[in-house]
Amino acid sequence: MANQGITDPHPEPINHGRRRFLTATTAVVGAVGAGFVAVPFIKSWNPSERAKLAGAPITADISALEEGQRIILEWRGQPIWIVRRSQAVLQALPTLDDMLRDPNSENPEQQPEYANNELRSIKPEVSVLVGLCTHLGCSPEMVAQIAPQPFDAEWKGGYFCPCHKSKFDMAGRVYQGVPAPTNLVVPPHHYVDDTTIVIGVDPQGAA
Repeated sequence: MANQGITDPHPEPINHGRRRFLTATTAVVGAVGAGFVAVPFIKSWNPSERAKLAGAPITADISALEEGQRIILEWRGQPIWIVRRSQAVLQALPTLDDMLRDPNSENPEQQPEYANNELRSIKPEVSVLVGLCTHLGCSPEMVAQIAPQPFDAEWKGGYFCPCHKSKFDMAGRVYQGVPAPTNLVVPPHHYVDDTTIVIGVDPQGAA
């Protein structure tokens, strides 16, 4: 302890600017640290992805919907197509199975169980689909008439995506050899009565 009591004859002057910088830097680092700590709590206030996807149900009156016509609604930010199919279209659908990638709708993610039939619908004449191509999310065109088309000389009615040439039949089933990998999605829906459909809610008792 020999240096005890000895004073530096040439003391360095106090650098007040450096002291203020260090104090400010410490405060900023502390604030940033607090920010990182707070992130998990702030994120926990945000709705979950499942909650974001959930949307209020919508109701559609289809009493004026005629054969070959389509109503387009919006649910969860997606176009919903409600189409009244003609008897000619319904008769043509079973003849297309050999040309389709998933004719029996074996991918359960593309439709609820109550619409898992060859028409992919609750009522044979009424189709309810999410109008987004399963390739890149484009919205296909509806070409409902049974007649030769530039993209298919044996067209039996359906949906054609001009962006990348994907094709779907009038049940939303995807053709083979096109970019779209799966059938169009059938959203949850049920009938309140013969002319009223609720999109976004399964029928009572549905699994």
